Amino acid sequence: MKSTGALLAIALAAALGLSACGSSASHKPSASATASTVKIALTPSGCAPKPAHVPAGEVEVSVENKDAGAVSEAELRTSDLAHILGEQENLTPGLSGGFALELQPGHYVINCPGASKQHWSFTVSGKSSGPSWSSNHELVSAVESYRGYVDENAASLVNSSEAFCRQIDAGSLQGAKLAYPKARVYYERIEPVAEIWGALDTEIDGRWENPVTVRSQFVGFHRIEQQLWEKGTLAGTSSLCAELVKHEQQLQTLVHSATYNPLEMAGGATDLVNEASTSKVTGEEERYSNTDLPVLQANIDGAKEVVSLLGPFLQGKDPALLKQLEERYAKATKTVDGFKESPGYDGTGYVEYSTVLDSSRRRLSGVLNAYAESLSQLSTQVS
Repeated sequence: MKSTGALLAIALAAALGLSACGSSASHKPSASATASTVKIALTPSGCAPKPAHVPAGEVEVSVENKDAGAVSEAELRTSDLAHILGEQENLTPGLSGGFALELQPGHYVINCPGASKQHWSFTVSGKSSGPSWSSNHELVSAVESYRGYVDENAASLVNSSEAFCRQIDAGSLQGAKLAYPKARVYYERIEPVAEIWGALDTEIDGRWENPVTVRSQFVGFHRIEQQLWEKGTLAGTSSLCAELVKHEQQLQTLVHSATYNPLEMAGGATDLVNEASTSKVTGEEERYSNTDLPVLQANIDGAKEVVSLLGPFLQGKDPALLKQLEERYAKATKTVDGFKESPGYDGTGYVEYSTVLDSSRRRLSGVLNAYAESLSQLSTQVS
């Protein structure tokens, strides 16, 4: 993800275009009056962008899967393929979605894993310009505060993971199980930022079969999780945990040198709750430990932080939307709180997620989806 001339938000070659990773298949960007619209049809042969050349500025990308059974996502990457700037995934045939972001002049690549031709050229032309929001002090303040929030959570992620590793090194299986979910929440609050560095995100948070399909490359949180809960052993986890912390420290450096903007903050908040309402609510992420509930709350809280920071701006721009966001956050949190228990399963403060009935999961998904729908309107307000 590098190529500094190509990105809106760059510092020390660290890109931050918050991706739409894991976003709901029903979510589509709401085009502003000045945005360029790009349509991508996923097919077995590829994902050609139409048009393949747009002017610099806000870009709304619409993705539709017509008949591609083996292709389910489209990514906007830097020309060296190292950074994902925006993506829409989990689109099976018949579904559509999209993402929005601002782009500076440069050459990019549209990537669709699984297609016979995966890489398609995409060009942004024009003169480089400063962000339009930079003259609004409320948005500038929100961006700066969000930087602090990301830095704080990245630091806490490293510290809590080091504590997790100490339990492993001490040979305490139960201690490691108690420490694992405490570390996870910090990653989940800033997941849209972390996901921009695709390879690093996989090394920290990659799940077996999605996207990791080579056993030797299955590392990070979920590899350790599998050892602790499914296999009931600490074997091999000490080196895995040391490697996890090393990758988190790399992430901490990258997020500190990145630059943020309101549109990406809004998109990231939407994606956090979209993913929670679709895939995470099924229990697929914490499949070995069943510690899903604190993860879901961390996603909700990460989105809430963005709303809180953008709140002063929204109060003047669209107070009705701000009120709706606050109400739906409260309802989402109240629903998750309904599963609280003290001290809770493995010290999480919640029940074991495998005991949550399908009917309750559907209700939770509905509440989260409603919150995500409100969040999706943020992008229009700040663009």
